[in-house]
Formats: sequence, structure tokens, C-alpha cells
Amino acid sequence: MTAQLGGTVTPAGGPTLTRMGYGAMQLAGPHVFGPPKDRGRAVAVLRAAVEAGITHIDTADFYGPVVVNEIIREALHPYPDGLHLVTKVGARRGADGGWIVSRHPEDLKAQVYDNLRHLGVETLDVVNLRLGDVDTPNEDSVAEPFGALAELRERGLIRHLGLSAASVAQLAEARAIAPVVTVQNLYNLANRRDEALLRRTAAEDIVFVPYFPLGGFTPLQSETLAKVATRLEASPQQVALAWLLRRSPNIALIPGTSSVAHLRENIAAAVLVLPDDAVAELDGIAG
Repeated sequence: MTAQLGGTVTPAGGPTLTRMGYGAMQLAGPHVFGPPKDRGRAVAVLRAAVEAGITHIDTADFYGPVVVNEIIREALHPYPDGLHLVTKVGARRGADGGWIVSRHPEDLKAQVYDNLRHLGVETLDVVNLRLGDVDTPNEDSVAEPFGALAELRERGLIRHLGLSAASVAQLAEARAIAPVVTVQNLYNLANRRDEALLRRTAAEDIVFVPYFPLGGFTPLQSETLAKVATRLEASPQQVALAWLLRRSPNIALIPGTSSVAHLRENIAAAVLVLPDDAVAELDGIAG
């Protein structure tokens, strides 16, 4: 079954994840705020993901807020063996749905407890510290916030730690404090700014998880991508995901959707074979 999901990847000392995972962000309402229009449909998507063999579900308590984690608990608790829930801390939501940076050590600890309670677990599998802006890493020191999470790891509330929207320097600083098993950064066919970070994580046996693999709030649009997809009788989204899986063996994907049919289309991308000439064309999109 895992072969149909692009195989698996296991970071040094970390959990084994299917390379094709699932991002739960879209299970909230519009703009990732409030409840979904159809909660039953959201539950069905999560159950279909697990039934397909996916062992990597990405979430955050600030999706909704709270809504997505509560839907995950409703759909999947008690969680099956081998399923890994990867969450994020470092932000909260305002009453108007705005995204508020919140990386004070005491509030990070409170966010961890929120995730534990809403997911219904005693220990969180992986917690990523969200840094920078949505798509722009900065060079702020991570010592204080990451140190707070490392303390909770030592207390057994977190098994593994990761970073999101991180720079190469921040990764190095974090690794001097505690092991890092995942890095989530913006990366896709059209935006490869973090190519150096991808290579660094591969060399250090860290899973690299591109967020917005299909462009996020601004979907990928490329004439080259469309032509390759037509030639391969696949969708542009499937080709873009297949390209990422081929790009580096340490990449794991978490495309999101609120549709079971779309989930299955994304999963099918894991077995899409890209000929060398198609890869060469796709490589030229950002270059």
C-alpha cells in the first residue's frame, strides 16, 4: 500500500511517514476560519486518507482555530497504530480571522497543551515551530522559542520537533538545541528559493515538507506544466506533485483538500511516472 503513496521516508530518530501525506488545513471554513460547511464531508476525507494508507497528517490548532483538530479527533480517535499527526505552534487567530504571531515561550507551551487537549492525546508526535511570515523566513534567533519546545520534549509531551518557514541558519541553531526531524517551507515548481535548504535537510537526514506544493492561495499556472500534463494524460496538479516527489528522496507531501475525489487524484500522483524529457521541461519553469 505504501508503494502507492510514493513509499516512505524516515528521518534520523524520527517517525516513518508516507511520502504522500495529507494536509488538513482546508477542512476549516473559508480562509481557514470557522467550521466547514459540511462537517460530515470533512470527516469522510480524513477517514479516506487513513484507509488509503496515509500515515502523515498535517494540522495546527490555529486552523479554525481548534475546528480542524476537533474534526481529526472525531474522525480518527482512537488513532490507528502508525498514524502520525504533525502539528504546528507559533501563531494564534484573532476574532476577525487574522493570523497573529505568538512565539513567547509561555504561550508556546499553552499552544502545545491546546493541541494535546483538542487532539485527545497525551503526547504529540511532531511539533513544528512556525517562524517568519507565511512565505518569508527571517533570521530571528530560535533559541528561546525552540528551547521552550525542547523542554516539553524532555518532559515527554512531544516526541519530535521540527521547524516551519525556517532559514538555513535557524535550522543549524535549532539542531544545536534538540534534534530536528522535519522542516516545512514554501517550495514548489515555481518557487525554489529554498533549494539550498532542501539540499541541507537531505544531507542531514531531515524530512523536507513543501507547503503550498500547488501554489497555495495562488494556484500554479504554467503553460509548460499544462502541456506536460496533457501529454501524460494527467492533471497539472498531479504532475506538480509527482515532480516534487522525484526532486529529492527526503521530500514528503501534504496536499490538502476537502474532497474525497480530489484526495484520490492527489494520491494517484505518487505513481505517476515522469519521463526524463518531461522533468527537464518542468525543471525550466523556475529557471
